[in-house]
Amino acid sequence: MPGINLTREEAVQRAETVSVDSYEVVLDLTDNPETFAARTTVRFSATPGASTFIDAITASVESVTLNGKQLDPAEVSDGVRIQLPDLAEANELVVESRMFYMNTGEGLHRFVDPVDGEVYLYSQFEVADARRMFPVFEQPDLKATFRFDVTAPDHWAVVSNQPTPEPTPVREGVARWEFSPTPVMSCYITALIAGPYESITDSLTSSDGRTIDLGLYSRKSLSEFVDADEMFEVTKQGFEFFEAQFGVPYPFEKYDQLFVPQFNAGAMENAGAVTFVEQYIFRSKPSQARVERRAITVLHELAHMWFGDLVTMRWWNDLWLNESFAEYMSTLACAQNTKYTNAWTTFVAGEKSWGYEQDQLPTTHPIKAEIRDLEDVLVNFDGITYAKGASVLKQLVAWVGQEEFMAGLNAYFGKHAWANTELSDLMVELEAASGRDLTDWTERWLETAGVNTLIPHVEADQDGVITSFAIEQIGQEGHPTLRPHRLAVGFYDHDDAANSLVRTHRVELDVDGERTEVPELVGRERPDLVLLNDDDLAYAKIRLDECSQDTATNHLGDFEESLPRSLVWGAAWDAVHDGVSPARAYVQLVLANIGRETDSTAVQVQLRQLDTVLDYYLAPKDADEIRAAAAATIWDLVEASAPGSDHQWQFFRAFARRAVTAAQFDQLEAFDRGENIPSGVDMDTDTRWAVLTALVAAGRRGETEIDAALAEDNTETGAIAAATARAAIPTPEAKAAAWQQIVVDGSLPNSQQQAAIAGFVRVHDQELVAPYADKYFESVTDVWITRTHELSQQIAAGLFPRLAAQATVDDAQRFLDQLAGQHNGLRRIVLERQDAIRRAVEAQAVDAAAAGQENTTA
Repeated sequence: MPGINLTREEAVQRAETVSVDSYEVVLDLTDNPETFAARTTVRFSATPGASTFIDAITASVESVTLNGKQLDPAEVSDGVRIQLPDLAEANELVVESRMFYMNTGEGLHRFVDPVDGEVYLYSQFEVADARRMFPVFEQPDLKATFRFDVTAPDHWAVVSNQPTPEPTPVREGVARWEFSPTPVMSCYITALIAGPYESITDSLTSSDGRTIDLGLYSRKSLSEFVDADEMFEVTKQGFEFFEAQFGVPYPFEKYDQLFVPQFNAGAMENAGAVTFVEQYIFRSKPSQARVERRAITVLHELAHMWFGDLVTMRWWNDLWLNESFAEYMSTLACAQNTKYTNAWTTFVAGEKSWGYEQDQLPTTHPIKAEIRDLEDVLVNFDGITYAKGASVLKQLVAWVGQEEFMAGLNAYFGKHAWANTELSDLMVELEAASGRDLTDWTERWLETAGVNTLIPHVEADQDGVITSFAIEQIGQEGHPTLRPHRLAVGFYDHDDAANSLVRTHRVELDVDGERTEVPELVGRERPDLVLLNDDDLAYAKIRLDECSQDTATNHLGDFEESLPRSLVWGAAWDAVHDGVSPARAYVQLVLANIGRETDSTAVQVQLRQLDTVLDYYLAPKDADEIRAAAAATIWDLVEASAPGSDHQWQFFRAFARRAVTAAQFDQLEAFDRGENIPSGVDMDTDTRWAVLTALVAAGRRGETEIDAALAEDNTETGAIAAATARAAIPTPEAKAAAWQQIVVDGSLPNSQQQAAIAGFVRVHDQELVAPYADKYFESVTDVWITRTHELSQQIAAGLFPRLAAQATVDDAQRFLDQLAGQHNGLRRIVLERQDAIRRAVEAQAVDAAAAGQENTTA
């Protein structure tokens, strides 16, 4: 669609032309389930005589009035932009339009609750979807004030950035809410949430003595499951920590947190009105990892109130700084001011491993990425923007000092409050506060891509005394930059009496260049395990030497502390992911040690990575045998776990995913009937869906059982689960129906489409979906062009052919060659999916070679 993909060049030009003062947006949400009326008044200054445009994705435009002059909507509006000719120095624009309700999680999303038929609305505007609710200069550096005036059913709650006013009656059953103007802010953090949401309230006292009202909102059908005490506790701890660290009081008048249906992300930092995905309301028992992730997310969005909302990036090339900062600060706050003191271990297990993986893709980019247009930024919410950036900020804080870092932020917020900045503005304040020159740090860490790998080289004499110790640093293909690292080397020995791995020595040093000798370790006895980057000071992958690898395989679960264990888990994954060690060895290591892992996120991540290895990395010849044995071992872990424990819950769910034999399916059928369920396992609604879906994928259940389950669970969560189960039915007819619904018709809302994709690819025999490989490459470009970003991205990534074979790699390459530089977002997704299959093919070869070597040895 012409004009929908705003370029940076256009944004710069427009910012040089106009400066926006205010928006008044009058919305009527009462008269139509497809569209709504918007009357938007914009006051702005401009270069006299210049022309520009305002963004407006409209259903129709009834009138456009610029400085009292009527413009012909047919001439100036194309459904995406409204052209504004011959501007004055001071301008007033009034647009009467109708806008589309969305069911994609973009713009103003409309949802009907299947439980009670009630309508719920919420806005989601990042990156550029405020223009789907009202005409707006859609770029972050054209800040303004916003005043919303909303007409809606009078039994609704209506929430925006400002405190909710008392509604005034309009007519029977209808009321009007007139909000006060917001402070100056970017349009993407404005918000409107409306519907019969139920609320729970609380308050706190800000550091400047103000009372800040807190609200927690959810749909009526989910309100009984809202953990308000936990949410408010973490929120208050976050306020306390951030106000103390930043030296700046909370900048807005109130703080609402709202769980909204069919949300595409984890949460969104709308100023004073944060929205969360409803999966953070736990209607069934969650893993502890999920509970901790929610706490991190709460703190992440709260940190954005200062960094992102009060002070905002000028353009999306500094998106990383917004997200990395919030991710770093949320983990720091969690570790230092909540009960989740193990947050940095969780960070290593989850976020940092995501960063390492993203950084090795062919689409890797510097932390400070080049963002040419909106399509670039839409696919840039990735592991580099969040996890690598947060890891590097952690390094920076360690280098300049936390007190100095926060002092720099205090000056930064004070100087740039309510304005837009670039990276250099922050660095100036950090340099002033710390007394350090950050030019070289910025160039090495923010402007180059790729992750370094550190490898220990240990030599010892016949008595086991170290005669030489060096650390080799290598870059990655295409990104050879070697960086300086401050890190620790830990020596660990196994205490047989205590059955534990204990750190017996530690040395901290600087590593730079290709090889760094460590003479202070010469003369010491070689330990059972050498751990580079002990305490996780550096952002770098590590390898284990052969002796350490043996120790890890047999004793990984014996570490006394969780952080070094997470680092070794990461090293083991990197080795199999990089094709250095065979898949079967990784399977052995995980299954032998995961039962003693104490960190819930580490268990979750290892089980997820185990899924990848079992599904894609094993040599095909004996993959089925290893998969069956793995599922049996996972069941042993279920039985060995304490009843009702987090371990038992995670292993039980993993068994449902991994069951492959007739006997294992028989076990699942017994659970489905309510028989032989282990003590402590709660067959709650979500767990029953997990078991049913596994049986459906195995061909043991079908439409009849899915319909019955949905009748019992007639909720949005039930509809999502049913969409997965239906698409998982292992028949050609079911796969054809799912493909038609997802790709051809595009008839599913965002959350159900994502669920159906997950079911479509859940097969025990890849031949069932093999015919769709060619169809994917034939249809995905049209999908990319015609669907919204969220829906097209789900399809492009989720339906990419899964067969781990060179033919898939080659098919993808032919498609990429045909794209010829077009559709950069689609190209990036296909490149990343192609790389995953390429790694799988290489891993299978490594595993086959290991199997051959074992056979030869035998």
